[in-house]
Amino acid sequence: MQKLECLQTEDSITVYWEKTEEAQKGNIYKIYADNDLIGETEKTDYNITGLSPEKEYQIDVKCYRNESEIASLQKRICTLSKRKRIDVTRAPYNAVGDGTTINTKALQMAIDDCQKGETVYFPKGIYLTGGLKLHSDMELFLDEGAILQGSQEPQDYLPKIHSRFEGYEMECYQSLLNLGDLDHDDGYNCVNVIIRGGGTISGGGKTLARAIIESERERLKEKIAALGDGVKEYENNDTIPGRARGRLINISNCQNIRITNLHLENGPAWNVHMIYSDSIVMDNCSMFSREIWNGDGWDPDSSTNCTLFACVFDTGDDSVAIKSGKNPEGNIINRPTEHIRIFDCEIRFGHGMAIGSEMSGGVRDVRIWDCDLSYSAYGIQIKGTPKRGGYVQDVHVSDVIAPRILVLSVPYNDDGIGAAHPPKFSNLSFKNMVLTSMNLHEMENILVPCNPIEFRGFEGEDYYVDNVSLENIHIKQPIVEDLNFAKSWYDDGSTDGFGGIILKRCKNINVRNISVE
Repeated sequence: MQKLECLQTEDSITVYWEKTEEAQKGNIYKIYADNDLIGETEKTDYNITGLSPEKEYQIDVKCYRNESEIASLQKRICTLSKRKRIDVTRAPYNAVGDGTTINTKALQMAIDDCQKGETVYFPKGIYLTGGLKLHSDMELFLDEGAILQGSQEPQDYLPKIHSRFEGYEMECYQSLLNLGDLDHDDGYNCVNVIIRGGGTISGGGKTLARAIIESERERLKEKIAALGDGVKEYENNDTIPGRARGRLINISNCQNIRITNLHLENGPAWNVHMIYSDSIVMDNCSMFSREIWNGDGWDPDSSTNCTLFACVFDTGDDSVAIKSGKNPEGNIINRPTEHIRIFDCEIRFGHGMAIGSEMSGGVRDVRIWDCDLSYSAYGIQIKGTPKRGGYVQDVHVSDVIAPRILVLSVPYNDDGIGAAHPPKFSNLSFKNMVLTSMNLHEMENILVPCNPIEFRGFEGEDYYVDNVSLENIHIKQPIVEDLNFAKSWYDDGSTDGFGGIILKRCKNINVRNISVE
């Protein structure tokens, strides 16, 4: 156990702590408040509810193995004062939760009026709105049954704002919720915001995304035509116009932001995107963005100290995508993503948890534990193109179920001037994992066989995948009843090595206790 962290509201304290490499399966953590036993868990997080406002509590977390206490952490923490509620349905705001009335002006007025110690409160209803701008020292509270519903009309997200998408800073449509103003040379200009409550934040989804893409395609037709064959470097014909889409929640140059106890769904692109930000926490949320192109879930981008736990994902792309910009801009800005913690999460549909492919500013110190990614397409993936430059190092994954581990080059989204050298992937560890060798095929919503481990470094020994530890890895051999059917879905069109390990351009690979079922 390492460092007890506490997140408080006026009536709850959520505690979490980092799982040490020595921790064993079956450890029990008992949670105490003022020496009273509150509950116990095998996880590394716990939510204490029913507390009093403005009261200091001593929180103790004790770890037991075979009924013997082996470690403990404690911290004194005070709950927050009870906030004054600004009810958006009351005068002077008079927002209407009927799902058809556009409430952007009324809701923005309530947000602007919200002072420190106050909360903008949404009772049950469907509140249709365009883009909204949040500010420091405020809370947004959506009660159970309250839905903040994003409009499907692009004009409701104007004027455009300075943002970053797929590694490039550019003008984008506003997101549904916008926190902070983007400036890679500046500090934090939006701090101390809580978004919570038990309700739903829902974006304009596929309809909004398609409307923005078609509008941008017309605006950029001369630029696209001038690229000629160069357009082949892009993922598809929608890539260039699609980069102007907003997200569901856009967090730029922010610090101390928490998103908790909400259902998030259907952003027109990525859903929760934090850029040049610090100390961002999302916990106890569910997310849905299936069938949305670029429907990433949680994307820390050139950001630090970002924590994700107790969340469930059903996404149309990477459920988690850790980024730091794209060549050449990401190399020049050179702001890495560091100190990322992800635990107690489940992916029910989606690509998995990824680092990259935009990682030109570097990624360092990522820890993932106690997650179930078994129904994902790629499991754990570290990816970049040879042009990216940058590095990914000090990534540690433990006690995770996944279809596979991939560390490799990818061929898509490869526009931009190349860096002076390829990326460097090094100092990686994977411990106490179950690899199913069966990955999600999204189009058919079925599991198909795959290789459980593929490490493919870049050309030149200095850029091989380097210093990797594989320890206590249990590999399940895939059951292939129809070899021709399996071959038709397999990534490279072959069935060589189903259930096998592929290592190319690697060095210093340390293996201990790999078993095969």
